Amino acid sequence: MAFVVAGIEALAQTQIVAARVWPARDYTRVTLESPTEPRFSVFTVKDPERLVVDLEGAAMTPALAELQDKVLSADPYIEKLRVGRNRPGVIRIVLDLKTEVKPQVFTLKPIAGYGHRLVLDLYPTVPPDPLALLIESDGKRLPQAPAAEDKAAGPGEATPAKPAVARLATIVIDPGHGGEDPGAIGRLGSREKDITLMVARRLKALVDAEPDMRAVLTRDGDYFLPLHARVEKARRLRADLFVSIHADAFLRPHARGSSVYALSERRASSEAARWLARRENDADLVGGVNLDVKDRYLAQTLLDLSQTATIDHSLKLGRAVLTELGQVNALHKARVEQASFAVLKAPDVPSILVETAFISNPEEEKRLNDEAYQERLARAILAGIKRYLARHPPRPGPVTAAPRSAVALN
Repeated sequence: MAFVVAGIEALAQTQIVAARVWPARDYTRVTLESPTEPRFSVFTVKDPERLVVDLEGAAMTPALAELQDKVLSADPYIEKLRVGRNRPGVIRIVLDLKTEVKPQVFTLKPIAGYGHRLVLDLYPTVPPDPLALLIESDGKRLPQAPAAEDKAAGPGEATPAKPAVARLATIVIDPGHGGEDPGAIGRLGSREKDITLMVARRLKALVDAEPDMRAVLTRDGDYFLPLHARVEKARRLRADLFVSIHADAFLRPHARGSSVYALSERRASSEAARWLARRENDADLVGGVNLDVKDRYLAQTLLDLSQTATIDHSLKLGRAVLTELGQVNALHKARVEQASFAVLKAPDVPSILVETAFISNPEEEKRLNDEAYQERLARAILAGIKRYLARHPPRPGPVTAAPRSAVALN
């Protein structure tokens, strides 16, 4: 039975010039790009589960012919994909699915070098629970139990138990951009989405090595995640801190240095901060969000709750991280700046956005691609987090470090 019929009559034939598949645990996205707005219909078939897309007035192109080879065996939702001519003027794409999905199908207008896009987002019928995944990952890295006796101790003397950590701090690390949204691109071709993921993974490893912390990545692969979904993930985890990692560009290539930003409810602290926030908030337009299903509840929550105390703590966290970054790189600004970043709007989670360096600066772009430099940046951010937590420990709650498999967030 058809559940979507869409498309506006186009004068020109639908010509798919690019096709991309972005698999992730959260969802898989298939994107078809055309110079003109595509005409299409979509329907599902049961037993086995299939999703069928008919492109009307379309011709077979190299991009379509190669699409079936872009489905990975590890894709959580697509088993395989087939493309062929169904009838004159109609190209049919059949997605054989591994499980039942909740498809979202929508189109995007041209922006940032992309033409018209037809987007197929395949969501699981039961979304993965980030809290359950966190508990599962904690259980997989339980520490070894201490020996019953200390060999150095005398006969019958038991080893004193190592004090248990009373409260694990949950740090959500957000690699900026991803998937359809590459972020800023340096002169050497480096993409911000790749740099941020590499630094974020290093930071996560360092946080997880701390006995009183654990980290969660908003994305751990190359796929697009809307800004509101990043915020919502942190809130569902009841995170103690949210750190968004970026490596942005500016209008002038000689701009350089590290920066840290916090949310401003009123006005940006500088014209550069205002420009950057506007550019970062446009990530949803570039990556592509189905505005019909955007989380209205979250938007209302952000309007209803006062963020004064949260912003105050965000500034304290930002100052601690900025101080440490100053030991690794020159600072673009000597103070934490503020602007209306959508990704920092969790009303109950202190949140900062870290600009590690300017990818638009050729010298800094080279350093951002250096593994040793990425490690230094990650260690500086961790040092800032630890400095903040030493003065502002996690709020009291039943979260314990042992056993990790029994973690429950307050």
